[in-house]
Amino acid sequence: MKNHLIAIVLLFIGLTGFSQKIVFIDEATFKSKVWNYEQNSTWNFIGDKPMIIDFYADWCQPCKMIAPHLAAIQAEYGNKLQVYKINTDVTPALANLFKIRSIPTLLFIPANGDYKQIVGYRSQEQFEELVSSILKVEK
Repeated sequence: MKNHLIAIVLLFIGLTGFSQKIVFIDEATFKSKVWNYEQNSTWNFIGDKPMIIDFYADWCQPCKMIAPHLAAIQAEYGNKLQVYKINTDVTPALANLFKIRSIPTLLFIPANGDYKQIVGYRSQEQFEELVSSILKVEK
């Protein structure tokens, strides 16, 4: 009985404890987790894993349409990557930093190298292709 209880607890931890969630970030968090552009004016990724950053607004319909796709990507890939969301109405300075004029705009940031900026709606399958080709992350 004790072994069954331990197995159930480990299964629960495996299903819930190791998957990451999408994180909504502000300018201070961006500078501490992605790139401190005040200390280094050229792109210098300081993250510890590949990322997708979704620049969105609450009123944007295409942004709402990709939200479930991004949630599925985060759930599928778990700790292999991180999805961040930045509300352009709340933090316009970050949108301006990347010269974002249309939303949704997403940054695909591999662990090494430059980011790729993608504008507009993409399907779940297209997101998975981008994760594989740009971020070099496999399931």
